[in-house]
Amino acid sequence: MRVPAPGLPPRIRIHEVGARDGLQNEKSVVPTGVKAEFVRRLAEAGLSTIEATSFVHPKWVPQLADAEQLFPMLGDIADVGDVALPVLVPNERGLDRALALGARGIAVFGSATETFAARNLNRTVDESLAMFEPVVARAKDAGVHVRGYLSMCFGDPWEGAVPVAQVVRVARALMGLGCDELSLGDTIGVATPGHVTALLAALNEAGVPTGTIGVHFHDTYGQALSNTLAALQHGVTTVDASAGGLGGCPYAKSATGNLATEDLVWMLDGLGVETGVDLGTLTATSVWMAEQLGRPSPSRTVRALSHKE
Repeated sequence: MRVPAPGLPPRIRIHEVGARDGLQNEKSVVPTGVKAEFVRRLAEAGLSTIEATSFVHPKWVPQLADAEQLFPMLGDIADVGDVALPVLVPNERGLDRALALGARGIAVFGSATETFAARNLNRTVDESLAMFEPVVARAKDAGVHVRGYLSMCFGDPWEGAVPVAQVVRVARALMGLGCDELSLGDTIGVATPGHVTALLAALNEAGVPTGTIGVHFHDTYGQALSNTLAALQHGVTTVDASAGGLGGCPYAKSATGNLATEDLVWMLDGLGVETGVDLGTLTATSVWMAEQLGRPSPSRTVRALSHKE
C-alpha cells in the first residue's frame, strides 16, 4: 500500500553495487559467467546504474581478478535499456585497463581516516588524493563520468568516531579534483539519522551541493534504512545498495552487508518514490544469486517474498 510522505524526492537513482562491492567480499571466487549473468539480470530488473567490477591488482581483490574477461561480456546490457556500468579504479594503471575496454564511468576510492587509508591504500589521506588527481583528470579528459567514494565517513574501527569537519575536508578535496559525484560511505555501519543529517548539512555549508551526493550505508546495527530515509529527507536522490544485501569490506572486518536493494525498494515503493525497479524480478535475481553462493540472502525482503528462511 503506497502512502507517500511529505518532503521526499519523487524519484531516486539506485547505484547497484552487488556485482562489485558485494562479490569482492565473498570467500570463494564466483565464476565469470555467473557474474555476467548477475549483471544482466540486475539490468532486466530495471536497475540503471550497476557497478560491474574493479580494476585493482588481483593480489588485493582476487575475487575480481577477471575484470578484463568480464567487462567485454557485458556489451549486450545496453540492449535492455539505458544502463551505466561504472567500474572501480585505484590508480592510473587501473584507469588504463578500464579505458582500454571502453568503460564510460569510473570510481576512485578514498578514505576520511588515516588508518583506513594506510590499510586500504597504503598511503596517507593526502597521498591518496594526490594519486587520484591524474586519474580523475585523465578520465574527465576522456569524457568519462567520475564518482568519488569516501569511506569511514561516520566511524572507523581503529580511530572511533570521525569528526564531521574531518570528513568535510576530505570530501571537498575529492570533489575539488573534478569528481562528478561523491558517495558517503558508512563503512562499518555505525551512523544514525541525526549524524547523517549533520554531515549532509555541513557538506552543503562547505559548498558541496546535495545533488552531487550519494549515500552508501551498511546495516551492521540495523540502521541502513533509517539513515537512508534521513538522507532522502535532506534531498539526496542517489542511494547505493546491493542486491540481496551482499558485501561488506575486506579491509574492515566489522563491516557487515550493504543495504539490501530489495529492502530499499520495498520502503520506497511504500512511500511512492519511483526507482524504476521491478521488485519481483529483483528478488528472483537475488534468490538465484544466493543459490550460486550456496547460502540464503540476508535481505529480509528477499526472504519474505521468496518464503525462504
